[in-house]
Amino acid sequence: MIEQQRILATSIPGPRSQELLARKAAAVAAGVGVGLPVHVTDGAGGILRDADGNQLIDLGSGIAVTTVGNGNARVVAAVTEQVQRFTHTCFMVTPYEPYVAVCERLNALTPGEHEKRSALFNSGAEAVENAVKIARHATGRQAVVVFEHGYHGRTNLTMGMTSKNMPYKHRFGPFAPEIYRVPMAYPYRWPGGPERCAEEALSTVTSMIHAQVGEENTAAVVIEPIQGEGGFIVPPDGFLRGLADWCREHGILLVADEVQSGFCRTGDWFACDHDGVVPDLVTTAKGIAGGMPLAAVTGRAEIMDAVHGGGLGGTYGGNPVACAAALASIESMEEDDLAGRARSIGKILGDRLGALAERHPQVGDVRGRGAMMAMELVTDPDTKQPDAALAAAVNRGCHERGVVTLTCGTYGNVFRFLPPLSIGDDLLHEAMDVLEESFAAATA
Repeated sequence: MIEQQRILATSIPGPRSQELLARKAAAVAAGVGVGLPVHVTDGAGGILRDADGNQLIDLGSGIAVTTVGNGNARVVAAVTEQVQRFTHTCFMVTPYEPYVAVCERLNALTPGEHEKRSALFNSGAEAVENAVKIARHATGRQAVVVFEHGYHGRTNLTMGMTSKNMPYKHRFGPFAPEIYRVPMAYPYRWPGGPERCAEEALSTVTSMIHAQVGEENTAAVVIEPIQGEGGFIVPPDGFLRGLADWCREHGILLVADEVQSGFCRTGDWFACDHDGVVPDLVTTAKGIAGGMPLAAVTGRAEIMDAVHGGGLGGTYGGNPVACAAALASIESMEEDDLAGRARSIGKILGDRLGALAERHPQVGDVRGRGAMMAMELVTDPDTKQPDAALAAAVNRGCHERGVVTLTCGTYGNVFRFLPPLSIGDDLLHEAMDVLEESFAAATA
């Protein structure tokens, strides 16, 4: 077990990491970038250890993946046992119980008491792409509506659904057709102000779909209940529920992309739970399997079962080792009350970020829920001009001081905080101390 302590044994990156970076440059495609140029050798709890012996506080969880923590004992035991049994058969060739068990758990945990079915895949993008396939097949319609600032993946279809050009879409087109983009209910930047955002955004969205797409042509509306890469944008109370009601009225399927927000991250099992919204289809990945590659689509039985036999699947989808990890991760979330832990983390992060905002007007907005928190940086609180340069400077400062941080947002000016739910309060406070130090240095 790694001692839960930040250690700076060398500068960041150290000499061994720099050697490995040179090897990366010679062997790995340049398009595969890195955020923090250290090479990790070990991880546990809230700490990552690199090749030079530095120990960094992890506020990223591999982008919300290691929710239960690296080295989670239940996950390690389950993966070890499954590897010793068998590693692959392809579920579509000869099925196995862990796949079925994961689907049973997903059917029980996702929002709604209706009968459900699930199908397993490899990544969030693959889950979203299959959700669109299912929605189109079940409704007989083609149009898919997505939201500004949304992020859904890097496949051709999901790139088309993603809002941000650089680095995700630039020069990779043409993209899949029949994708339509509408404004996101973004309280901090809504022209009419946050208090009018829910009502006005819903009216704008539904009017645009009616006029530009047609309800009878729309298979699905796909939305992240809390947007991830787009800037941790939290829609105001009432917007998601109103959208769900409108979709139901017009026979349009509501697809909740819970790839980043699911599995206790926001203080509920799923972000939709906070709003009491029951989607028709839910996509999941990231935190589902303790770091192993697994994703899923879960939805109403009649919708999921509408697809013909053989229409869904993939060689590696629902790999038995990944399924074992998922079952162990879900057990840890239940037994260790990680939803409750996420709420506690959210209280600490919210208080510390709120205090930072009081001292620094460049912190234009603090938002999020549970262990999915963010601050948006601006050059001026009145104009709300995004300050990507400051975000980059603070990010570099945190990295140099041994804290793994992530930026995001369409304008590159948002800090997102996604610590593993196994992190201790002492490490969390220390990381916030480092953030404050880095912020002060960047604004001096």
